[in-house]
Amino acid sequence: MTARRTMGADGKSSLDAEIAGLIRRSADANAALMRGDVDRYRTMVMPADDFTLMSPFGGTPTRGSDYTPERIEAMGRFFRNGTLHQEVIQAWGSPDMVVLAIIERAHVEVGGLPAQDWALRVTLVYRREGGEWRLAHRHADPLVEGISLEQAAAIARGDRSL
Repeated sequence: MTARRTMGADGKSSLDAEIAGLIRRSADANAALMRGDVDRYRTMVMPADDFTLMSPFGGTPTRGSDYTPERIEAMGRFFRNGTLHQEVIQAWGSPDMVVLAIIERAHVEVGGLPAQDWALRVTLVYRREGGEWRLAHRHADPLVEGISLEQAAAIARGDRSL
């Protein structure tokens, strides 16, 4: 992406400031979600109407229309008592789109499992709609530590015996 930059009084571009704000907002929102505070998450990260999610558990991508009030409430019960540290790998921006490549490192109870470390590689795509930044896409996978070619091949062919 090519970024068009306008300089502010502090010498930083307004786009850089918006990207920094989205980085902070993403970290704060996902930290709230790891605590099970889905209401706080939803006020901080407003999904676009055509939002897509590619879950770290795989499967068919979900869309914004799939998120009923019941499903959103269940998200708040799925994550519990967690903490989050976000590491920014790269950020790209244009006046109407920002892409963040990050590593999320959480220590959290997920789906009733005891608390453990969860590291996810995450791509977030924000799109400006009117004057607001909306989350258009999130993709996450648990491959921070990497896997072998054989493990990747087994996953690709649907082998669940890992």
